[in-house]
Amino acid sequence: MKFLSSAALAFALMLNPLLGGAMAQDQKPDVNDAVTLQQLLEQVRQGRVRDNSAFATREAEFRKNRNQQKAFLTRTQNAIKREEARSERLEKTFADNEVKLAELEGLLNERLGIYGELFGIVRQVAGETRGQIEESFISGEIKGRAAPLAKLAKTKGLPEMEQLEYLWFALQQEMTAQGEVKRFTGEVVNLDGSVRETEILRVGPFTALADGQFVRYAGDNRFADLGRQPPARFGDAADDVLDGSGGELVAAPIDPSRGAILNLLLQMPSLSERINQGGLVGYTIILLGLLGVGLALERIIRLTLTARSVKAQMEAGKAEGDTPLGRVWAVYHAAAGQKKLDVETLELKLDDAILKEMPALEKNLSLLKLLAGVSPLLGLLGTVTGMILTFQAITLFGTGDPKLMAGGISQALMTTVLGLTVAIPILLLHAAAAARSREIVQILEEQAAGLIARHAEGT
Repeated sequence: MKFLSSAALAFALMLNPLLGGAMAQDQKPDVNDAVTLQQLLEQVRQGRVRDNSAFATREAEFRKNRNQQKAFLTRTQNAIKREEARSERLEKTFADNEVKLAELEGLLNERLGIYGELFGIVRQVAGETRGQIEESFISGEIKGRAAPLAKLAKTKGLPEMEQLEYLWFALQQEMTAQGEVKRFTGEVVNLDGSVRETEILRVGPFTALADGQFVRYAGDNRFADLGRQPPARFGDAADDVLDGSGGELVAAPIDPSRGAILNLLLQMPSLSERINQGGLVGYTIILLGLLGVGLALERIIRLTLTARSVKAQMEAGKAEGDTPLGRVWAVYHAAAGQKKLDVETLELKLDDAILKEMPALEKNLSLLKLLAGVSPLLGLLGTVTGMILTFQAITLFGTGDPKLMAGGISQALMTTVLGLTVAIPILLLHAAAAARSREIVQILEEQAAGLIARHAEGT
């Protein structure tokens, strides 16, 4: 009996997962759990009956739908066969059409013959003419010429006669306008973006002037002001063109590159920009140069006036007034009045008087000489610093872009130029001032020697 109880308990434990699955599926477990083996056996029997009933229901439903699925499969297979047959017919039709198209293309090329190449050249010429017209100064006066040419250049078929005539007319119109100097009213874009209407003078396809200044063609039938104007010599020639009458022959500035050379001229630095390239060293050289020129002019003017007054005194035979010669003669007269004055003592007194005049006559001459010598050295200093900047740029960025090295090279060259430009005139002015000073000193020495000789004869 104990063995049967143990076996029944083991069987119940084996069925426990099945019972748990059934309860999970039905989501309605029995409220009265089995307590005895008999109750457990009864519950297993009832679950088996329910499962058999569900399996029978599913099998009947599957058999019922089997005939419908078979009919649907048959219809699908028939549709696939029809589409495969249609695909074969279409492929055959496509192959036949390709053969027919190749035959027609060959027939078309054969009938066109040389006209195919001719129309290709027409489209090419139309495209090139359109590009030239879009960038031409003439389009600022004659508008709406590029659109028909663009349509002709993009056409795939044979061009119409009107299109061919328009191409010829556009070429002839451009050539005729290139030989004209004409005034017309057009639109000019200001530097702030606004647009104004003004009178424009066009010199062929090369140059355009508005309000006395050069303008560039900006496209879209408009001109535009330049950020800066070219050098003054070109502006003067432009004024002559603006002021000239229709029958007068004047020299006109033209740009055969249609704007490229003008842009290069605008990129050239002005005098102030070149001076700025010299940096601090350049400004120092200019300051020293102005100082040297001022001192030199002051010395030359003062010495010139002094020399003039001394020569006037020599011609008059009297030495009066506050001049070097007057002061030397005053020393002579004061010494000559003394008794028993020998020649040597008088000579010493006159030499002393001349030596006293020397500092005033040679004032700032040594400073001018110093400035003339320092300026090239400062230029050399700027050259060295500029080359240092250049090599730093090469170290950081390499030699791929020369513009990165332009700043240092410009400083090196400009400081050298400034140094020589300042040193040369200061050196010349120093020579002129020194010559004036030596001239006065020579006059004083000559007059002193004459006075000594007169005193020696009198004694």
